[in-house]
Amino acid sequence: MNRFLAAFSLTAALVRAQDARHIMQEVQDRARANSQRYEGTLKVIDSKNKISEKRWTYDRIGSAGGSKVVIRFSAPAEVKGVALLVVNHPERSSDQWMWTPALQRDRRIAFQDRSTRFFGTDFSFEDLEERDASQYDYKILGEETVNGALCWKLESRPKKSKSSQYTHAHIWVGKARYVFEKIESFHDGKLIRRLIYSDYQKIQNIWTPLTMEIEEVGRKSKTILNTEKLQYNVPLKDGQFTLQALRRES
Repeated sequence: MNRFLAAFSLTAALVRAQDARHIMQEVQDRARANSQRYEGTLKVIDSKNKISEKRWTYDRIGSAGGSKVVIRFSAPAEVKGVALLVVNHPERSSDQWMWTPALQRDRRIAFQDRSTRFFGTDFSFEDLEERDASQYDYKILGEETVNGALCWKLESRPKKSKSSQYTHAHIWVGKARYVFEKIESFHDGKLIRRLIYSDYQKIQNIWTPLTMEIEEVGRKSKTILNTEKLQYNVPLKDGQFTLQALRRES
């Protein structure tokens, strides 16, 4: 009987893991697009409620797991032209390079630096990677309501091939639209960052959050990203996502 119960519990755990993976794959599939472009305003609020603003443009080509991204600051003047190239891979962490026009210099972002803040925002360099569902293991923790939406609460843990500052994350996925409502990222038992998605609109048949608020819990600071002029499947070329292009377009 004990062996039967153990086998039943193992089977039930495997079914739950498969269900959790299906949920995450569905989220990824519903947001699939060949390319994406938007303009973003970032309001950075520090622990003393001091507010600073930055603007960037965001271009992406390819699907999650094999996409390329260029983020380029357009304001204020002291960061204008600073750009980040992110090349995502399905089997491992991304490659990243940053271009600083004032120095006429690019540098590769080392893995040990991925946990640092990206140019005064509360996003770390790692947070600017695209999450590929296949790089994580999942399980369902339960159900909760977030922002008025009934959600599955999932736990994700990076596979060994995925280097990460986070040991695990809790992810709330809205049941009605299969979209992220909230993500909390941990190192061991310590909450590091909280990301909340809101202002969802359906753009070219994709439910898209036009506001994202990321909080770095230990610093008691947060960054609110509002996106504008967002489009999917815009005509972009691979040649726009190279170090040469970063330098040329600054």
